[in-house]
Amino acid sequence: MRTAPLVLAGLALAALPLTGCVRTHSVNRTVLAPNVMDATLEQLNGRLQDQYSAVKTINAKVTIAASTGGRREGEVQEIPSFSGFILLRKPSDLEVIMQLPVVGSLALEMVADGTDFKLLIPPKKIAREGSEELTKPSPKGFENLRPKIIRDALQVPPVGKDEVVARTLDARILPPAPGKKFETEEPDYDLTVLRAKQGNEMETVRVIHISRVTLKPYQQDIYDKTGHIVEMVSYDKYQRFGDIDFPMSILITMPIDEYSMKIDVSKLTLNQAIDDEQFVLKFPEGMTVEKMP
Repeated sequence: MRTAPLVLAGLALAALPLTGCVRTHSVNRTVLAPNVMDATLEQLNGRLQDQYSAVKTINAKVTIAASTGGRREGEVQEIPSFSGFILLRKPSDLEVIMQLPVVGSLALEMVADGTDFKLLIPPKKIAREGSEELTKPSPKGFENLRPKIIRDALQVPPVGKDEVVARTLDARILPPAPGKKFETEEPDYDLTVLRAKQGNEMETVRVIHISRVTLKPYQQDIYDKTGHIVEMVSYDKYQRFGDIDFPMSILITMPIDEYSMKIDVSKLTLNQAIDDEQFVLKFPEGMTVEKMP
């Protein structure tokens, strides 16, 4: 007669203290976040819809710090931070202005309308224009930067009419708060946004991670059509402007292109009229304009 596997396993465990020392080591203690809230899928998407629709224009004074490189290159280069402005007028008009440190002169200006974009970098005498749709990726990650990446990061859109969504439960571990010794486990809702591809096949469009303590998004993962994560956006330091909650710190990570940008907002004006002229970029006369694929 054979002994049941569970009985053998129990005998082996019981014999451990007799056959050798049991080693222990300390780990960070984790506590569950207080005041965890519940919300239905309908309520979560309703909150996303309300916050997204409430914003018509964005005028933000910002500081942008960037880095490029990673494991494939074997090094990471930290790019000095620039101050400047980001202006958005829905649905698609975008302007980004960066200024040189100390002197404050123009370092970069980019405008886009959702279809095409223009880019001017005066210190390097670079002028570029092309489609917002990247058709021929460059091995140099930052050359793949398109306005859509910044536009997609500024807000988390609700689930579209041609999309379906699945809600799952998860959690993230937060480091100890100042003066505290314990890590915090914060439950969250993960909304996986899907779109029909062909037949019964679906493709993942985005995954939205929503804290169950604040019911605000803290991360958005954006996928390409092959199923790779091409953009990860983290949101922090929310401030309230009337009925609108807006993150004052936004971290954009591009895992394939191996670069990142951290946008810190120091001043924000929402829903103020922005003139058409703000989204017009004229290249200096005589400058060679490079056509981007």
